[in-house]
Amino acid sequence: MTPSSAMFDSFSFVRRLSYSPDLGRRIYGHVLPSHDQIHQRLLEICLGQCKLFKSRKVFDEMPQRLALALRIGKAVHSKSLILGIDSEGRLGNAIVDLYAKCAQVSYAEKQFDFLEKDVTAWNSMLSMYSSIGKPGKVLRSFVSLFENQIFPNKFTFSIVLSTCARETNVEFGRQIHCSMIKMGLERNSYCGGALVDMYAKCDRISDARRVFEWIVDPNTVCWTCLFSGYVKAGLPEEAVLVFERMRDEGHRPDHLAFVTVINTYIRLGKLKDARLLFGEMSSPDVVAWNVMISGHGKRGCETVAIEYFFNMRKSSVKSTRSTLGSVLSAIGIVANLDLGLVVHAEAIKLGLASNIYVGSSLVSMYSKCEKMEAAAKVFEALEEKNDVFWNAMIRGYAHNGESHKVMELFMDMKSSGYNIDDFTFTSLLSTCAASHDLEMGSQFHSIIIKKKLAKNLFVGNALVDMYAKCGALEDARQIFERMCDRDNVTWNTIIGSYVQDENESEAFDLFKRMNLCGIVSDGACLASTLKACTHVHGLYQGKQVHCLSVKCGLDRDLHTGSSLIDMYSKCGIIKDARKVFSSLPEWSVVSMNALIAGYSQNNLEEAVVLFQEMLTRGVNPSEITFATIVEACHKPESLTLGTQFHGQITKRGFSSEGEYLGISLLGMYMNSRGMTEACALFSELSSPKSIVLWTGMMSGHSQNGFYEEALKFYKEMRHDGVLPDQATFVTVLRVCSVLSSLREGRAIHSLIFHLAHDLDELTSNTLIDMYAKCGDMKGSSQVFDEMRRRSNVVSWNSLINGYAKNGYAEDALKIFDSMRQSHIMPDEITFLGVLTACSHAGKVSDGRKIFEMMIGQYGIEARVDHVACMVDLLGRWGYLQEADDFIEAQNLKPDARLWSSLLGACRIHGDDIRGEISAEKLIELEPQNSSAYVLLSNIYASQGCWEKANALRKVMRDRGVKKVPGYSWIDVEQRTHIFAAGDKSHSEIGKIEMFLEDLYDLMKDDAVVNPDIVEQGSLDCV
Repeated sequence: MTPSSAMFDSFSFVRRLSYSPDLGRRIYGHVLPSHDQIHQRLLEICLGQCKLFKSRKVFDEMPQRLALALRIGKAVHSKSLILGIDSEGRLGNAIVDLYAKCAQVSYAEKQFDFLEKDVTAWNSMLSMYSSIGKPGKVLRSFVSLFENQIFPNKFTFSIVLSTCARETNVEFGRQIHCSMIKMGLERNSYCGGALVDMYAKCDRISDARRVFEWIVDPNTVCWTCLFSGYVKAGLPEEAVLVFERMRDEGHRPDHLAFVTVINTYIRLGKLKDARLLFGEMSSPDVVAWNVMISGHGKRGCETVAIEYFFNMRKSSVKSTRSTLGSVLSAIGIVANLDLGLVVHAEAIKLGLASNIYVGSSLVSMYSKCEKMEAAAKVFEALEEKNDVFWNAMIRGYAHNGESHKVMELFMDMKSSGYNIDDFTFTSLLSTCAASHDLEMGSQFHSIIIKKKLAKNLFVGNALVDMYAKCGALEDARQIFERMCDRDNVTWNTIIGSYVQDENESEAFDLFKRMNLCGIVSDGACLASTLKACTHVHGLYQGKQVHCLSVKCGLDRDLHTGSSLIDMYSKCGIIKDARKVFSSLPEWSVVSMNALIAGYSQNNLEEAVVLFQEMLTRGVNPSEITFATIVEACHKPESLTLGTQFHGQITKRGFSSEGEYLGISLLGMYMNSRGMTEACALFSELSSPKSIVLWTGMMSGHSQNGFYEEALKFYKEMRHDGVLPDQATFVTVLRVCSVLSSLREGRAIHSLIFHLAHDLDELTSNTLIDMYAKCGDMKGSSQVFDEMRRRSNVVSWNSLINGYAKNGYAEDALKIFDSMRQSHIMPDEITFLGVLTACSHAGKVSDGRKIFEMMIGQYGIEARVDHVACMVDLLGRWGYLQEADDFIEAQNLKPDARLWSSLLGACRIHGDDIRGEISAEKLIELEPQNSSAYVLLSNIYASQGCWEKANALRKVMRDRGVKKVPGYSWIDVEQRTHIFAAGDKSHSEIGKIEMFLEDLYDLMKDDAVVNPDIVEQGSLDCV
């Protein structure tokens, strides 16, 4: 008979009794039973209803059954009173117990007061008070029990100890422990298990262990309570040891034990052990499945989590809101919209789509899949919204960079009367951080202070992150120092910010300080610190961090392990990188990508072997894998291999549309000078193309010397309506510098101003350089003056070198003085520019002082170009002997730049002997440089040594040395015309030559120039 049919039969029996108070009458032809029979039947009915409560699912699934049980209990109680049947004894206890189980406090208490109470009735009342959350009543009733001289049994102690555990009232628990010892129940497995649980939950794990050791024959519950206590105490390794000992002693874990240990394995990162243990469960319920789904999702194994969800469905286990929330979180991370739609359909089918928890998870999933319209529909469909749901929506818009929507939703939330809490502000500050909106972030900071949330840990972390990402690292540091409480996220954020700012020394100091404060490093912190070690090639520091990761048990963590591989690889210790990789418990695509990247730097063959091994082991390569290995195929000789990988990319269905993979392929072709293939690939990409790809094409053409084509790509990009970013502006401005295209440069400057990129320091520096190289020092100076911050030495260097190369030596020296007064530390580039200025202006004395200042005051070691500049300064103004001695005094390796500078000076001042020596040394160093041959030939010609001059020309012919023709260009009607010496390819060359002949005749007739120069010019033209 099912519980349901038993309930209705019991109820019908009670109803039949109500038709007649006369027990001797016949009803429907049946003789009614006697008093004793009725008493016995009512007792059986009551006990039967109480037993049904052991199957909690009956009442969880059908609340109406609970109401029916209560009606039966009331009917039994009333009928016992009407018929005058004694409701004390077992029947009275059963009625109390049924009322208690139905949580009918007033009915239970009234019946309890009339009883001649025994321990069973007291237990019922204690259990009821415990279940409805009245711990004070439990403890007071337990004291009353003793006052009424009723001896508690093991069930009594278990109920009260459970309450002590829940309230962490260890003092009362100890008193109960004493009572148990007096009654000899301490070693009973049932009571002992309750004691172990109480001590464990009160953080007295050593006491729990002592009690456990005294239990004669601990059952599964005792073992479960003990290792659960170790888990709660933060000792998961000890918990696992207890579990293993339990199994060794022949105890089979119950459902709770299985779930607890599986959860512990997952927390320890032992996912394989968790999966094996889960496989031992005969029929895991939804709680066990949820642990596996949630645990794998949180440990970065989202794909496995999703697989468990679908296996659960195959097992016909119904999903709960926790199941759907966990799997939607995993799907959001992998951004698999198709799977997300399947789970959404499941939620609708189960009637959980309107649940706020599931709704929030759906919003989060759709936002991570960049489907904010779908997220908005879920949001609008829910009639009842809470703060969490609003925050999820705000976070979604923040994740997708829709700052205007974030602000709009924030205002709606505020006007609707919802509480703006710490989670709301963290999302808002995250939006400001992503959009680098420092002004808006500062305004939110003001509101946070007014709402007295500044001391909130999560808000503090978000403030540090916002200020750091908005470039206000000093403000971020101030917030950090003011924080009363700091967790791992706080330290990770500030350390990561300094690493991002390339201030590795400060990052290292903070990392040391964190460890001195007793904060245990996590994977994210170690990864950031290892990144800093990688930046400075700090192998020693990296090894120290490696030791710490071993100490913290994180050396086998996927995130930390991958960072260690990267650090050792970039420090050139690929063997140690391989050792770290081999020690990892599982080969993942992340760790393999890190090692492939390491090998790709110097050993492409080994990288390819590792890629093949990756395929053999069944690890699917990602876009990052292909992008990394394709970037390594940057030489012309490896282009064939690169094209094979390109074929693999297409075969595996990876799209080249993605910025990372697309730019890697374009870079491979352009670095290998496969410009045709690069252009073909670029043309195949669908429009609109991303700004990264456009910039990559410009940069690649520029690096290969195709400056005109690079500029054409910029114009084509603008025609397609794509707005440039910082990298684009820097690239195209450098192209304008090379082409000396001032007109294009000014047009680009105008767009930079309109897009507010003029506030960017790097872009401004490039503008200064562009104007300087185009000869417009007024424009260069104006950009410099308009810069809000000039803390970077590059800005000053660009202006100094611009003035120096354009012949404004005095201005260059003034800027140098201003730079020093502004406490900007000059570098080797600064001094190169200043020495150039001195050379052009003939400031020999100043040049000597500045060179000595560079070495003596600033400790900058003189490079070859500094020495060459000094040789040029001394030689240009007639100090040839000093220039010669200066070269010898520097004790540098022979360099062509030194002798080229001296040779040029010898030509100016007619020092043929020293010039001939310099030219010979220059030819020896650079046998293919035509300038040395030409200058030496001129020296021989000036001496009348025509045989030597002819012999030198013959050497040039034999060596295949050709004079590089000079180029000039002019912009006419928005078109750049380029001319080279001897080149007659221009479309209007006839008109140009006629004009030049007329101009030459005019100059000759008017005697404007020296005839000797005219004759020499004619010879050069020929």
